[in-house]
Amino acid sequence: MPREAHADSWYAATARAQPDHPELTGELSCDVCVVGGGYTGVTAALELAERGFDVVLLEANRIGWGASGRNGGQICTGFSSGAEKLIDWVGLDDARRLFAMTEEGKQIIRDRVARHEIDCDLTWGYFHAADRPRELQDCAEAAEVLSKLGGEGYEVVRGAEAARAHVGSPRYIGGLYEAGAGHLHPLNYCLGLARAAAAAGVRIFEGTRATAIDPETARVTTARGRVDAKFLVLAMNAYLGELVPQLRRRIMPVGTYIAATEPLGENRAKGLIPQNAAISDLKFVLNYFRRSADDRLLFGGRVSYSTLMPPNLPRAMRGKMLEVYPDLNDVGFDFAWGGFVAITVERSPHLGRIGGRTYFAQGFSGSGVTLTGIAGRVLAEAIAGQAGRLDLFARLPHTPFPGGRILRTPTLVLAMLWYRLRDLIP
Repeated sequence: MPREAHADSWYAATARAQPDHPELTGELSCDVCVVGGGYTGVTAALELAERGFDVVLLEANRIGWGASGRNGGQICTGFSSGAEKLIDWVGLDDARRLFAMTEEGKQIIRDRVARHEIDCDLTWGYFHAADRPRELQDCAEAAEVLSKLGGEGYEVVRGAEAARAHVGSPRYIGGLYEAGAGHLHPLNYCLGLARAAAAAGVRIFEGTRATAIDPETARVTTARGRVDAKFLVLAMNAYLGELVPQLRRRIMPVGTYIAATEPLGENRAKGLIPQNAAISDLKFVLNYFRRSADDRLLFGGRVSYSTLMPPNLPRAMRGKMLEVYPDLNDVGFDFAWGGFVAITVERSPHLGRIGGRTYFAQGFSGSGVTLTGIAGRVLAEAIAGQAGRLDLFARLPHTPFPGGRILRTPTLVLAMLWYRLRDLIP
């Protein structure tokens, strides 16, 4: 079956060499069949193989083809829903346990990169940039709540001069610095995880799209083959489609877009982000950006809730970039690309099981670089017989998107207009 190449991105242009995994032809049996070759699926496969399971992984295109190979590469803290909502949903004690798992997600990245020698430009440091007083107050409140959950290493930065030590822009008046968050090359990280999984015995098949999934029998049918397993792991996220309708209702694909400037030179790039941290602002529709290893600015600042590509994407992205860095008016983009992430109504990750044989993880809502690692581990633990941490994740609320199959996207677009307007309030 033809497989699509990776998106035409700076990530694909700088990807490390990767093997071509075959298409599945014929019938196979295994202990666990993982569907989806992004962070969640590859991490779950690796964790399961290390526990002695016979694992088959199916990917419709190439490893890291979806969000795992296209995202902003930012290693975030906690859930996109925010820490206060987490406490409201499950109480302080369980919120601390859930938060500790998100911190474990960061440690998984550290450990996997070191153990498997994954060359992915892993860098620590994250700055949340505020451009108005109420956002700076939000930073102080967020640091307090995160500390209550057990987080460490937060510094509230006050004043434009202090902010410029983190981000060389006249726009910001302060922010929140995190030593324990950061950024990486997302596609190279995913490819490195896949190499480790294959070395651990995982049988990986690319160009092998699932055409039917039976959660009750743990059978996956493909165009030219079939896998019968004792357990399934569904890790397709935004690219799930209609294969499992009961999961599809809990997530919505949202388009996100990134551009990479031409090389700026070391001195100019350092002037933009002096400490090489990942940067994001505090808008609901946020801008996020960072330096690349070859001294470009990687800038994300557009979303599409309609699933349609924004018109003239490079021009729109450049306008957003110049709002932050007006001195870059002489700089163009070498790459601009996008893809889909999956969000949930509550912006909390959706993990669970269907019956006794099928497990899933989806809806990371913009925090997937961190959360997918711990999700893969938690699913592997549950299949191995220790489901306590999965059951804790399952306590998070996951409201179905309103509007049904036809109206759910227009309904979401209308809802997002309120948040766009809120971003404009001083």
